[in-house]
Amino acid sequence: MSFSKWIGASLGWSFGGPIGAIIGLALGSVVDAMADGNGSPFLEQGNTKQRRRRQTTYRSRPQQRPQTESGDFEVSLLILASIVIKADGKQDQRELDFVRHQFANMYGKERANHAFKLFKNINKQTNISTRQVCLQIRQMMDHPSRLQLMHFLFGIAKADGYVTENEVRQIYTMAGYLGINSKDFESIKAMFFNSKENAYKILEIDKTATVDEIKKAYRKMAKKYHPDRVIHLGKEHQQGAEEKFRQVQEAYEQLQKEHGF
Repeated sequence: MSFSKWIGASLGWSFGGPIGAIIGLALGSVVDAMADGNGSPFLEQGNTKQRRRRQTTYRSRPQQRPQTESGDFEVSLLILASIVIKADGKQDQRELDFVRHQFANMYGKERANHAFKLFKNINKQTNISTRQVCLQIRQMMDHPSRLQLMHFLFGIAKADGYVTENEVRQIYTMAGYLGINSKDFESIKAMFFNSKENAYKILEIDKTATVDEIKKAYRKMAKKYHPDRVIHLGKEHQQGAEEKFRQVQEAYEQLQKEHGF
């Protein structure tokens, strides 16, 4: 897959608004490096038509949220990952390696290389507005996909072995802008910490919950985190979704043992 085809498939609704501006700056550096005197490959006719067909700007506020596609999720992920990696004031190579590894697992080596080129140029930008980016994502992206973003961002933060308070605060701020409520945030966060209370937090219940309440919570969370909820993102994102679903099952099994049912 050529770079021009990859980026044409990856822009989607993100071509407009603050995300479009960030991607535009990042692409400038990539395309400049790739230019061969025949014009930018990014401006190939087919891709231009595709962008016009799918373009939605931040200010247009469509009445109906379009279905999030793999490329839309991918671009959002690149930008938010860059913000999280900078949250603790340093860029750990393990976090960068985690991003590359995850993209390789999801998209294959060639597409991952394209994505990481773009990511490195996004990472150089110092004036990214977390609020504006997240509000655009919230406007355009469905809730299950936004939950998947949260899970991936905590994975990046944990890549160096632990999640710092600055990283937690940054992801919490993003969650607020993305329309993720505190229970959902704490549920996903608990998947990356070791605590006796994690099973309760993952299922979004209190320690005083009855057996019936635990069973009800499990059914609710299994439905919320079921991999089929993000099947529209493509099979490349099923692994992350399956990980969330697995942790919900493990939390339930732990409480089954504790309460003897």
